[in-house]
Amino acid sequence: MNADPSFAHSPTAPPPGAKAITLPGGTSLWLLPQRAVWWPAARAAFVADVHFGKAATFRRAGQPVPHGTTADNLARLDEVLAVTGAEHLVFLGDFLHARSGAADALWQQLQPWREGQAAVRMTLVRGNHDVHAGDPPEALGITLVDEPWQPMEGVEVLACHHPHSVAGATVLAGHLHPTATLYGLARDSVRLPCFAWTPGLVVLPAFGAFTGSAVDQLPPGTLRFVVAGAQVRRL
Repeated sequence: MNADPSFAHSPTAPPPGAKAITLPGGTSLWLLPQRAVWWPAARAAFVADVHFGKAATFRRAGQPVPHGTTADNLARLDEVLAVTGAEHLVFLGDFLHARSGAADALWQQLQPWREGQAAVRMTLVRGNHDVHAGDPPEALGITLVDEPWQPMEGVEVLACHHPHSVAGATVLAGHLHPTATLYGLARDSVRLPCFAWTPGLVVLPAFGAFTGSAVDQLPPGTLRFVVAGAQVRRL
């Protein structure tokens, strides 16, 4: 594999605010400000770590967390599909947060949304939270697979939840909830979600509206692309 990631310019118009990257072998991906990856050749969009039901799980534990996160997540998924025209939506793990959050109220929101996007094929690559929370209902029409999973035959791009190396392939993953801290004047700082890219691995930011971020576990030399409002920008 080529040891140096390279940038690309798509021959077609990119989604607004997106940043293009080219993988070894010539596969073009777009990093979207909606915290998703768009793979035009596969007509597929990828998101990671939605964590549906997380806020409800916290409320059951007596924590004063906000309402409306499910509606926010669904509205932003609709935006990803509208911006890309994707025919396939791939969840890179942690679709659900916990079994306690997988309540009827959640399915009553997800089912109408899924019916409204019935033309879109959907696949969930199970993550660590999905293993404990259980699979979503069959009525949602989401295909369930385990990692590593190959979305497009003949192209060495693998969909996973956990970041890891696979010889000769590029892995799209989540799990780490990567962020980058930007510093300004007078000790000001802001933490923004980011994409992380090293040879053979692209880690997506957490998509969910109530997910937080983890301690930085990215290796030295990782290229970071921050989601700054409606733009993706390379640091």
